[in-house]
Amino acid sequence: MSPGEPSLPSPLSHRVPDLAAMELLLAVARLGSLGRAAKELGVSQPAASGRIRSMERQLGVTLVERSPRGSRLTEAGVLVTDWSRRIVEAAEAFDAGARALRGQRDSRLRVAASMTIAEYLLPGWLVALQAERPGTAVSLQAGNSAAVARSLLDGSADLGFVEGTAMPEGLDGVVIRRDRLVVVTAPGHPWARRRRPVGAAELASTPLILREEGSGTRQVLDAALAPYGGLALPLLELSSTTAVKAAAVSGAGPSVLSELAVGEEVGARRLVPVEVDGVELRRDLRAVWPVGPAPVGPGRDLLGLTRER
Repeated sequence: MSPGEPSLPSPLSHRVPDLAAMELLLAVARLGSLGRAAKELGVSQPAASGRIRSMERQLGVTLVERSPRGSRLTEAGVLVTDWSRRIVEAAEAFDAGARALRGQRDSRLRVAASMTIAEYLLPGWLVALQAERPGTAVSLQAGNSAAVARSLLDGSADLGFVEGTAMPEGLDGVVIRRDRLVVVTAPGHPWARRRRPVGAAELASTPLILREEGSGTRQVLDAALAPYGGLALPLLELSSTTAVKAAAVSGAGPSVLSELAVGEEVGARRLVPVEVDGVELRRDLRAVWPVGPAPVGPGRDLLGLTRER
């Protein structure tokens, strides 16, 4: 490195604890004892103690206070445990997806899903399906609702999941749950501070950060705001829920997203829900397949796992 050149940050893998340490911390939080956590995970107590100490050194904070009565998380430990739980859950979903992608299995299932369902619901369903059918290889195509319909009709997918106002032409299906769209904006936007709801006409005339045409979210908005002159020209038009959400969090402008997608941001006050008056922003989430008999085999099993309990 040349003199004066800024040093590069160390790789993320050097700064974030490994999964084994996170699983151990979660077990300590659940069981209240480092010894019981070590036994549950099949490691010795000295090894478990060393793993926690290594994690504390890596993060620079104390996570667990030990006493003859057991082990108790510190305030920092509670926060790190919550973050660890999300990472372990994501790793479980990753593992299910990776196993689904592996070659030569006895059976397969090709799934196409619209973006909100693919990002926020399918990972959990796939984890459950792998537990029930460990020999099933699952492939996933993610796109907007129109793309899902095309994949089913051209035979490149066996089962699809869409969001929107109606059943796509040429498909059969069933409503698996209902979803609500919410208007959200960054805390600094004037809508975040207003005392009265935003009216339907004002919403329709306001440039919004939106998904592209063909998405289920856009279909619902188009239908709901048609009596008020339809949607204004979008402020931004983006092809994924994650991109729309990031733009809204940055303060670019208001957006309309599924409540499934914005729960974490609303809870952390990175986004503020805006009350809207005079317009219904609910939609059905559907499992769909080509006209004819309902899916059998792994498709039927996955369909059974999607029903809201």
